[in-house]
Amino acid sequence: MSGFAIPDHLSPADLRRVRDAMFHLADDLPDVPPAIDRIELLERLLGTELCRRLGIFRIPTGFRLSVVIPVYNEVRTIEQVIARVRAAQIPCEMVIVDDGSRDGTRELLARLRDDETGTNPDLRIVLHERNQGKGAALRTGFEHCTGDVVVVQDADMEYDPRDFRQLLQPIVEGQADVVYGSRFSHIEGPVRSYWHEFANRFITRLSNWRTGKNLTDVETCYKMVRRELLQRVWPTLREQRFGIEIELTLKLARIPGVRFYERPIGYAGRSYAEGKKIGWRDGLRALWCIVRY
Repeated sequence: MSGFAIPDHLSPADLRRVRDAMFHLADDLPDVPPAIDRIELLERLLGTELCRRLGIFRIPTGFRLSVVIPVYNEVRTIEQVIARVRAAQIPCEMVIVDDGSRDGTRELLARLRDDETGTNPDLRIVLHERNQGKGAALRTGFEHCTGDVVVVQDADMEYDPRDFRQLLQPIVEGQADVVYGSRFSHIEGPVRSYWHEFANRFITRLSNWRTGKNLTDVETCYKMVRRELLQRVWPTLREQRFGIEIELTLKLARIPGVRFYERPIGYAGRSYAEGKKIGWRDGLRALWCIVRY
């Protein structure tokens, strides 16, 4: 495959599709010696640089990703999200924190937690007695993580866990300690609310002014962090709601020598009618957090 190239304009979704096709190709090729795994085979066929762009790399033996999933009234989507995280094919544990749901989510998660068939060994489920907010749920989730790296996954269908490989790669390869998935560095998908995106970009610029980091999307859900770094800040986190996005960023940025990295991700935003929870008050709170922290 010498001379094989990927166009520069491909979106994260396009890159995922190409990567999946390459994995299937490697699995289906005949007469491959057993000693050669599919990562080595694809590196020989495509070259290391192209493999890196596609998110094709070897995950270290014994590695585990902790996926923290805060949940509030997501009975329609939570099982699909669990299935999508598993389909990402990265060794992981899912730490699911139900934040006082009232729509049946809590009962569903309790059944998964108490399942005696042993079909959910990758789930760690914690139930809050009352609704406290996303920030409170994340603090609980961080406390229960045991993996090498931690990432947050919302319980709706806005973010695709297949992007985990792209975000994890700079950490595994020793280039980063914190990786943010940017929704704005490569725009693709349904047309978004102008004011929602404007507010996000405005808050990001103010946050960058305080941290000295030139991020493009500070409010992204996909923040992937080495767990030893997260352990240094999570006991100090205070924000109960979405302000934790700013607080976490500012406190990570204060750690001397921490290396931030950013990669584009796909995003399928939902409307408020579909259950979106962040509002204008959270935007004002984000501005206060930039000053406070």
